[in-house]
Amino acid sequence: MNEERLYQVLLGAHISEKATNVADAANQITFKVARDATRTEIKEAVQKLYDVEVRGVTVLNMKGKVKRRFTGASRKPNWKKAYVTLAEGQDIDFTSLSNG
Repeated sequence: MNEERLYQVLLGAHISEKATNVADAANQITFKVARDATRTEIKEAVQKLYDVEVRGVTVLNMKGKVKRRFTGASRKPNWKKAYVTLAEGQDIDFTSLSNG
């Protein structure tokens, strides 16, 4: 895979209450990914960027929410979410990663 594409596939970790529960129960990490990303691209990107072994990837297309206001209704954009299952004993610690 192209080195540039690695950084375009993963948009960031998706942290929520459900994602935290899944991470604790099933050793899965949740990522927000590019809309055109495939399972194999996501798997390769996670393995290369975080140096972990990935066992599987589950992908969901999330529909954007409709927000209603006094001025009318607007819609948030659609996005894609990936649940990445890590091998036993593997973990990604986002708190210890540096920003530079």
